Amino acid sequence: MAEFDDWLTIRSLPLERAHEHLRDMQKVGVPVEDVAVFQTSGTSGEPAVIVLSSSFVEYVYGIMMARFELYHWRLLRDISKLGVRVTISGGNGHFAGNGFNKLMQRLYPPLAKRLGLTFIEAEQPIDRLVDRLNMIGNVAWIVTYPSMLAILVEEKMAGRLQIEPALFTTGGETLTDDLRERAGRAFPSLKYGISDPYGSTECLALSFECSHGRKHVNEDWVILEAVDEAMQPVPDGTVSETVLLTVLANEVQPFIRYDLGDCVRYDRDTCPCGSPFRSFQVEGRQATLVRVGEVTLSPLVFNLEHAHARRIQLVQTRERDFELRIQLAEEALAGPVFQEVIGAVKQVFRDNGLDDVTVRKSDAPPEFTASGKFHEVMPLRPAVSGACHEAARANLPPQQSPRHLS
Repeated sequence: MAEFDDWLTIRSLPLERAHEHLRDMQKVGVPVEDVAVFQTSGTSGEPAVIVLSSSFVEYVYGIMMARFELYHWRLLRDISKLGVRVTISGGNGHFAGNGFNKLMQRLYPPLAKRLGLTFIEAEQPIDRLVDRLNMIGNVAWIVTYPSMLAILVEEKMAGRLQIEPALFTTGGETLTDDLRERAGRAFPSLKYGISDPYGSTECLALSFECSHGRKHVNEDWVILEAVDEAMQPVPDGTVSETVLLTVLANEVQPFIRYDLGDCVRYDRDTCPCGSPFRSFQVEGRQATLVRVGEVTLSPLVFNLEHAHARRIQLVQTRERDFELRIQLAEEALAGPVFQEVIGAVKQVFRDNGLDDVTVRKSDAPPEFTASGKFHEVMPLRPAVSGACHEAARANLPPQQSPRHLS
């Protein structure tokens, strides 16, 4: 960001003017002259100001439609008949999940109307969010984070959520097999299941998901290099230390070998869909792992669920100190809930040889990220390099990074 003014190929948008635009919440989705301006949540560092040209916005839709198989056309046709598409994402900033929807509504109203774009803020109380979804009624497609999907699954199982969507699209965090299965049981209406593509604010159309559920890089517009600590290529089938992104479609703000911080693994075999573009899996992000001494843990090893809690969050305040924040269900007693969850968290630490870790009750409410994501586990910052490989060796899948929607 310190080199922002020299980075852009246009001189009409200095960083201060971009920040002034981003401070005005009335301008979310409003172009600055002929460019769109978004901001990342800064999960692993300083928030980045992302500038997209009008041609890039057209590319996002054009290139993705060019990748459509017959399956995808049928999906869109069926979804449009069933009802509206709802995005549940962060509403307190110029983030792509909210801003891109509003940009499309402003620039291409007929297209936005056909897509049925509706936005709901993820930060609001669960009861209010559920009421909003129930009032919409004909929700056919929901785009959101896996952490929000987990909440919707619980609300549906409890009988409070009445909608019957045909499709979920998730991004920004790890979609576990367990959550996918639970969502399938809670929502038998999911004719098209759960789509989990991979993208970023820096490159909204980084990849596409084929009819076989694999992620493919749009290699004619994007270069995505899986590299080791020395920034050298790793073989297919090997988990990378990070990935370097080069975007060939944004002439306003060139991204060349931009370090995304994600750990990916390219597939060795070709995809049954027949696409010539390589497929890959996202293994996680270095910044999401919990480190206590020489032990590295995935956030997924902590089962932060309780029948009498709406949200539970474990926050690492120091290397061996953690605090627990819980949003209780109605009429639940705080004491027993905290006691049971703290006991379960301490057991995870003991199982991993960590007997000297402190877990305390906190009266603070669970926090959202700036972009509206809810992380059940918040580790210390900054992250240490090499974490993805440590997690892979421990057979613990780390959380996916905030790529799509963020």
